[in-house]
Amino acid sequence: MREPELKLARSRLNTDRDETLRRIAGLNRDFAAIVAATSDGAAGGDDEHDPEGATVAFEREHIAALRAQAQEHLAVIDTALEKVESGRYGICDICGGPIGRERLAARPTSASCIRCARSRR
Repeated sequence: MREPELKLARSRLNTDRDETLRRIAGLNRDFAAIVAATSDGAAGGDDEHDPEGATVAFEREHIAALRAQAQEHLAVIDTALEKVESGRYGICDICGGPIGRERLAARPTSASCIRCARSRR
């Protein structure tokens, strides 16, 4: 890959990384607020006997799942950034061939070419 393309990829990945870190921070705040509300007694603190307990438990688990998903995405971004720095960005992890420019434009964190991605389905 040429340097201008790598520079653009690095910029896009860093922007996505910053947005993902902000999303994780917001989810952490939301999760902490739910935990604090239940421990303060605002939601009863007892999901089993509180009529709103199921909703509180659902919200807590939903936020935890969103946070885990964002953390996984952050790890994928970091792997792509490491590839940019090591000169392996744009090379398929499976076959070693090039990942198409169009695929990288659509999914900058792609680790496989479209042919290998299709064969894994």
